[in-house]
Amino acid sequence: MTTFEIKGDWNIIKGSLKQKWAKLTDDDLQLIEGKQDELLGRIQKRTGESREVVEIAIKECRAALSKRAIP
Repeated sequence: MTTFEIKGDWNIIKGSLKQKWAKLTDDDLQLIEGKQDELLGRIQKRTGESREVVEIAIKECRAALSKRAIP
């Protein structure tokens, strides 16, 4: 994943990720511009999942939001 284009929906995505991995905290999911790799690493460390699994989970959350936005 080269960049996240999710700032507008980040609160919803954070909620979805916290439902998937209850160990995550708000501090873990702080999206600081330019630090997406750090965010992925933090989620990986907290959940024990691979980078690929974390990226897929984020993509799935984004896809679900996109489908809801289409009338």
